[in-house]
Amino acid sequence: MARRIAVVGSINMDLVTQAPRFPRPGETLLGQGFVTVPGGKGANQAVAAARLGAQVALVGALGRDAFGDQLHRGLAGESVDLAHVRRLDDEASGTASITVAAGENQIVVVPAANARVTPAQVEAARDAIARADAVLVQMEIPLDAVAATLRLGQRLQVPVILNPAPAQPLPADLLALARYLTPNQHELAVLLGAGPDEDFRALMRRAPGPVVLTRGGEGAWYRERGEPVHQPAFAVDVVDSTGAGDTFNAALAVFLHEGLAAAVRKACAAAALAVTRLGAQQGMPRAAEVDALLDR
Repeated sequence: MARRIAVVGSINMDLVTQAPRFPRPGETLLGQGFVTVPGGKGANQAVAAARLGAQVALVGALGRDAFGDQLHRGLAGESVDLAHVRRLDDEASGTASITVAAGENQIVVVPAANARVTPAQVEAARDAIARADAVLVQMEIPLDAVAATLRLGQRLQVPVILNPAPAQPLPADLLALARYLTPNQHELAVLLGAGPDEDFRALMRRAPGPVVLTRGGEGAWYRERGEPVHQPAFAVDVVDSTGAGDTFNAALAVFLHEGLAAAVRKACAAAALAVTRLGAQQGMPRAAEVDALLDR
């Protein structure tokens, strides 16, 4: 039976430039290519979960503009339920300007309509969240909407996965509402107010709840209790890392019912496939591709 996943988060149009390297301040470079592709951490995770076979409901906001129309059509084409995506007449759709160089990326996000996602909108999606096997939420929307999602999940006893990106310090009582935190090392340090040189395993032990920590080419570490456990990455040729973290989070939610160790392994496999292709959503794998990589 298909898993039900609810996603509360951002929807952006990604403006992606390929460059030989990142420009220095004040420098102009000739780029190697430019594309506009659907993105936003909420939309990315929704599409990734749908590609992996889940029934997905998305809570978010779009402007009633050309980008908004294109993004809405794309999400509908991926069979994402958009009943709780608001269309705003007085605000533009969100954008992310992304420069890709040597397999890495730099990103500037303009939230626009995403800044208008509200606790009331989250509450209005109560039925979709109550039916979900897991909920995904990120921090490209206002913090009060993130907090409302965590609290509603707690009341409904639905596990909420908080992907704390972009990171900011959060109170321990709010972090404790998440069933899992899924930061990278930098994000975990920011969340806990730690220094950049503190060992990530020590940070994982300090967190007020279970942590699944992504470490790029090293793979992931996870801890529910006891010592952190390492899941190695899968060796692939990296083309574009944009959207890899969102793919990881979606796979974690979709396969969470198989147990945390199995879910993290499948999430690493899905993320590995995602980085072999250009673009966030267009690079996201299907469930059969993940299975094939694991079989190999």
